[in-house]
Amino acid sequence: MREVMTTTMARNIFYGGSIFFIVIFLGLTLHSAHYIVNTSTAAMPLTDSVARGKRVWEENACINCHTLYGEGAYFAPELGNVMTRWGVIDQPDDAFSTLKNWIEAMPTKVEGRRQMPRFYLTDDQIRDLANFLIWAGKANTQGWPPKDSG
Repeated sequence: MREVMTTTMARNIFYGGSIFFIVIFLGLTLHSAHYIVNTSTAAMPLTDSVARGKRVWEENACINCHTLYGEGAYFAPELGNVMTRWGVIDQPDDAFSTLKNWIEAMPTKVEGRRQMPRFYLTDDQIRDLANFLIWAGKANTQGWPPKDSG
């Protein structure tokens, strides 16, 4: 092997390496898109109620305190599995009433405990938010969150 790299050798290494990593990147991108479309959310149709619930989530800035799939602030609990923790993941009416009671009980004014502000949401907004959280709880998150407690 030569001790000196020629311009042609350097160019071939650059182009060969670039092409190799572009092919790897495109392959991983296609694999991710295939997984998202066919595996993680395929069994969960995105209804109008779920979309409105996501809008309620965004308009009230829930992500400023809570996390959803690990994204957001770590001030309050993870909500990606809250309906599973409450045991109402397959019962939309129970999920609505549980979430409504929870929101209406805030703030609890328990000393030494962080307080959730009182949101004055309509029943329709709470129902949509509950449907969004049920939808989020049914997504295949590959084991996230790591603890059932959120």
